[in-house]
Amino acid sequence: MAQPKFLLQPLTVAILAASNTIMAWAEPVQHGQAHVSLAPIVVTAQPPNQGNGLVVQADPKQPIQPIPATDGADYLQSIMGFNAIKNGGTNGDVTFRGMFGSRIKILTDGTENLGACPARMDAPTSYIQPESFDKITVIKGPQTVQYANTGSAATVVFEREPEKLTQEKPYRGQASVVVGSYGRLDHNVEVAAGDESKYARLNANRSVADDYQDGDGQSVHSNWKRWNADLALGWKPTDDSWLELRAGKGDGEAAYAGRSMDGSQFKRESLGLHAEQNNLTEVVKKLEAQIDYSYNDHIMDNFRLRAAPMTTMNMHGMQMTVPNKMEMEVARRTLNSRLAVTTDWDRFSVVSGVDSQRNTHGGNMIMYAMPSMNSPFANDLKFQSYGAFSEWTYNIDPDQKWVAGARVDQVKIDSLKNGKSRSDSNPSGFIRIEKTLPEHGFKTYAGLGYVERSPDFWELYSTSTDRGVGSTDMMGMTTYRMLDNLDNLNNERTAQLDVGFQAEHGTWNTWASAYAGLIKDFILLQYNGANERYPLARNVDASIAGAEAGIGYQFSDHVQADLSGMYAWGKNTSDGRPLPQIAPLEARINLRYVDEKYSLGLLWRAVAKQDRISLNEGNVVGYDMNESKAFNTLALNGTYKLTDAVDVSVGVDNVLNQTYTEHLNKAGASMFGYAASEQFNNIGRNYWMRMSMKF
Repeated sequence: MAQPKFLLQPLTVAILAASNTIMAWAEPVQHGQAHVSLAPIVVTAQPPNQGNGLVVQADPKQPIQPIPATDGADYLQSIMGFNAIKNGGTNGDVTFRGMFGSRIKILTDGTENLGACPARMDAPTSYIQPESFDKITVIKGPQTVQYANTGSAATVVFEREPEKLTQEKPYRGQASVVVGSYGRLDHNVEVAAGDESKYARLNANRSVADDYQDGDGQSVHSNWKRWNADLALGWKPTDDSWLELRAGKGDGEAAYAGRSMDGSQFKRESLGLHAEQNNLTEVVKKLEAQIDYSYNDHIMDNFRLRAAPMTTMNMHGMQMTVPNKMEMEVARRTLNSRLAVTTDWDRFSVVSGVDSQRNTHGGNMIMYAMPSMNSPFANDLKFQSYGAFSEWTYNIDPDQKWVAGARVDQVKIDSLKNGKSRSDSNPSGFIRIEKTLPEHGFKTYAGLGYVERSPDFWELYSTSTDRGVGSTDMMGMTTYRMLDNLDNLNNERTAQLDVGFQAEHGTWNTWASAYAGLIKDFILLQYNGANERYPLARNVDASIAGAEAGIGYQFSDHVQADLSGMYAWGKNTSDGRPLPQIAPLEARINLRYVDEKYSLGLLWRAVAKQDRISLNEGNVVGYDMNESKAFNTLALNGTYKLTDAVDVSVGVDNVLNQTYTEHLNKAGASMFGYAASEQFNNIGRNYWMRMSMKF
């Protein structure tokens, strides 16, 4: 795979770090009653809650522990409530509160970039490089309706902000390099140039790593290479107007210990136009419009990143052993559009708009040992949705407000293979009250939300509602069913109560977010030994509940500590057993020392065993195969500010070199010696260093 060569190399960074010609001033950060100028602190626990605990915001340009993230799923795991189903060293698939797939709305700059693989080898987060964005916002539960096909579990937005350059300072930039164990090497650069009325911004990154070793010193098939480049051209004819044209490309490859194939191509192309006009009238405060196109072209195969399995064939009357090479190329084109207007009347604010999404999926199959079984590339599914929404905020007084919203999506799904189609009208809505007690440093919320969700591409394409449909061919590759269950799955309907609070008092701070929900016609996937790659999809009723919470204490101006935890619970009430693929109880203790020039940190992560499982049930990526064992890991980190513009972060993950596996982990592929229900282990002791520079 050809990759662009970046000028940014470790030696270059070291030279720039020694130079005092480029300076950037760090802003004072408040800790308790003291004001000190701090070096960036490695993010090791729950990022700061925005407001009252419902919304979490994080700065993806800050390093995190474990080792800085390679993709969106890596970063989200640092936020309480998120877990990920591992494939190998990268490209995991996130879950939030035990929910998976399209129940979590993943957006980049307000648009959705969907993967193409029927088995989610290229989950939406695999195309996201977090450090290329300025802010990550997580809205828990069904508590917003501003985006197409509302996420019932959470809405996650990766955002870039418009540039604010001046003639006095017509440029800015940030660059970083990460070096770590097992050949890890990352380069990230962001540069912008312009003035008050125009600018250009470039984001570019590259990341590589070799196979890692677990705590027992066993090598795990997990290497990767990836790169991304995004260019934005902005125009601001007035202080209230903004227009931005953006384009991006990327590619990569990833070895997967938990699959029978690897991802040898992750091509991404994107193009978008965003516009915004503020302060049109005293009432109309903002008009925003955007249109975004993305094309993802993914190849999975069993021979480029691993040795192909051998098979015996009868050729011209002779038995011959040949490599059983096969590959599948899948692609998806997506077009998103959105138009929204914000209006204000005294205490009443409204955001209303319309949006649409259209995407087309296609694929092929190439079997090198048996060319007669090849299938040419052809489109197989078309998805269209049109939606309208309105979200209202009423400020009763400065310390209390009501927020509510409603939307409806008209969804149409067409099979281009067998002529079947499906049309759904999906309403969603919520109502929430938010209350602040400023004299006590206390904020709280309570909201009730409802979402109807059509079965997503993966639940339709990679599953069946009939065990008699489909077959496994003679080479062991299960052929994909072409939407046999397009008409057989009901819409999933979720009603959920979300409550929470955030409080600060002196040297103490605490927060909590809790939820309880009822899901009608939850889409559950069931596996068995014969059709392991082809799960049975069916509707059941379910109940869910859980919480994330944390408490922090500042011992002095320099010593801080916090304890956070998360727990998710789910029950299949139709069958009277637990919902599958829910991560166990987890707690994190974070202790840090912060000075003006440096910080030191310790993170202890403790995970309980998970004995609430539903054997051989799960989602498109994974399923419960056995109970998981408890484990805990220790990590250390430090940050030092070389200058106001340059800092260095170092870390050691899994200091005690524990051998462990997460509950949400794929079973290891048999060609690497794993038994059918044996999961591959996580990375052992891992050293890393990150140097970053701002100018």
